[in-house]
Amino acid sequence: QVQLVESGGGLEQPGGSLRLSCAASGIIFSIYAMGWYRQAPGNERELVAGISSAGSTNYADSVKGRFTISRDNAKNTAYLQMNSLKPGDTAVYYCNAVRGLFPLRAGDFGSWGQGTQVTVSS
Repeated sequence: QVQLVESGGGLEQPGGSLRLSCAASGIIFSIYAMGWYRQAPGNERELVAGISSAGSTNYADSVKGRFTISRDNAKNTAYLQMNSLKPGDTAVYYCNAVRGLFPLRAGDFGSWGQGTQVTVSS
């Protein structure tokens, strides 16, 4: 059974930075393309960043140049470094599988973690 545990969220001021982590278990993490998703109140969940098993990355236009996705296969962990945060980045952030990177295509393992809340406000 897949387990995804997101952490690292919090309250940050506009222009600040946060680093999110996603610890995965129950899968052979290294063979899967992974992504970070976010869902703001009243909005659908959107895929904002993806990384292949080999480390290629792609981003939604809304975060390109500000967010960086990475992974450590030895630790079964994916990361999202978020810089130059904006109030519009406020959302619950989740990690899960992606179906493709170019273009970004959402996917999932059949279940989702609890997510981590990111709030950007002065």
